[in-house]
Amino acid sequence: MPPVQPVPAASTPGPQLRDIHLPAAPSWWPPAPGWWVLAALMLAVMVAAAWWWRRRRRVRRQQQDVLRELDRLVLQHRQSGDQAALVSGMHQLLRRVARRHDSTAAQQRGDAWRQTLARVPVDASTLEHLLALDRLIYQPPSSFDDAVMIEAMRRWLRLAVVPASWKPLSPEHADA
Repeated sequence: MPPVQPVPAASTPGPQLRDIHLPAAPSWWPPAPGWWVLAALMLAVMVAAAWWWRRRRRVRRQQQDVLRELDRLVLQHRQSGDQAALVSGMHQLLRRVARRHDSTAAQQRGDAWRQTLARVPVDASTLEHLLALDRLIYQPPSSFDDAVMIEAMRRWLRLAVVPASWKPLSPEHADA
C-alpha cells in the first residue's frame, strides 16, 4: 500500500478560524443589585440619623429656652426680692410646659394636676415642691426655700421638655 500523502491545509473545506477574543470588560454601570441594596440602606441610615439629630437639636433648644426663662425669673427675683412674682412666674412656666404634653394642664387642680406632674419621672420630693407652688400662689408672701424650689423646677423642666420621658396617660386620667 502506498503511503498516504497529507493534504495541504488550504485545500480543506470548512470555516476559517480566527484568534481567540476575550469578552469586553464589565461595565461599572449599572451596578449589581447588591450595590443598589447597600445604597438604599445607606440612604435610609442617613435619613434616620438626620431626623434623630434634628429632633435632638430641637429638644435641646427647647430645654435651653425653658431653663433660660427660669434663670430670667430667678435673676428678677434676686434683683427685686419679690417672692410673689417668682412663685407666680414659676407656676406659669410649669403650667406652660405641662400644657405641651397635656392640653388640659392649664385648668387642672388637685389630684389631676398631681397626676400630670407625676407623668415626668422625678422623685417624690421634687413632685411635692412643685405641688407646693400651686398652694403658694394663693397665699400671702411667706418665707420658703427658693433655692430648693428652683432646683426642683430645673429637674422637672429638664425632663419635661423631652417628649419620650413622659409616662403615658393612665386610663382614669385620660377620661377626665
